[in-house]
Amino acid sequence: MTRPIAIIGPTGTGKSDLGLELAERVGGEIVNADAMQLYRGMDIGTAKLRPEQRRGIPHHQLDVLDVRETASVARYQQAAAADIEAIADRGAVPILVGGSMMYIQALLDNWRFPATDPAVRAKWEERLADIGTHRLHDELARVDPDAAAAIRPTDGRRIVRALEVIELTGQPYAASFPPIGAPRWDTVIIGLDWDTTVLDQRLARRTDRMFAAGLVDEVRGLLRHGLREGVTASRALGYAQVIADLDAGGDGSGAREPTFIGTRRYVRRQRSWFRRDHRIIWLDGSADDLVEQALRAWRHVS
Repeated sequence: MTRPIAIIGPTGTGKSDLGLELAERVGGEIVNADAMQLYRGMDIGTAKLRPEQRRGIPHHQLDVLDVRETASVARYQQAAAADIEAIADRGAVPILVGGSMMYIQALLDNWRFPATDPAVRAKWEERLADIGTHRLHDELARVDPDAAAAIRPTDGRRIVRALEVIELTGQPYAASFPPIGAPRWDTVIIGLDWDTTVLDQRLARRTDRMFAAGLVDEVRGLLRHGLREGVTASRALGYAQVIADLDAGGDGSGAREPTFIGTRRYVRRQRSWFRRDHRIIWLDGSADDLVEQALRAWRHVS
């Protein structure tokens, strides 16, 4: 099987652009690994490439969910693995691109997911309803800091799942998954990052572009299609902040700064998670020969 390439790393580092460049050079097809880009209509706030920006390169795992559906790591793992193997069967190079931490690791390490217990799940869901997502996230952080670092404080569903697994197994959430070993399909994992000060500037510009491009109108339209009922989609960065501003009587523009701050916090969590993976070959996103460095890594890793 042709070795896949994974382009991972924090938000705003240029993963999509690098993925396109590599796909053109090696004859690749791209598999999305951004959980929020799975959703139809969530385009501006996720920086999803428009069809005309994809250079004719096939993209997979984009626009596969309605905003009312709940995204699932397990579902994604199965669907993305099938895409990768089908791409390889066609003689193309699978190129995984994204920054959703558990989605990527579940796929490349072939995680097996622990069973669920309805009574334990119900207990933690009741606790969530009583104290809210942020306080329950604080409880998770006390018993499993690593899991808390990877799960957003607004993601009640995943917080509950982590606490359920911890109670059922008596171990940290990640302990129920296999240790980091040889990546599935001999994938080369390339991490893209920038100097923190420069990346903060990139994130600020990215946020400004999203709001200038019509993020608020996008959210208004999605609310008419059930975004508020979506357990996962409604908590996405940018979307959650716009909803909160609209609900407070604003016009959505007040969500710009909270979106930027939330994105910076998410970048810190991404870095904390990815830096523990010794398999990642880190590249500086500002390098003039970035594509050549990535190609060398792909050709030489075995």
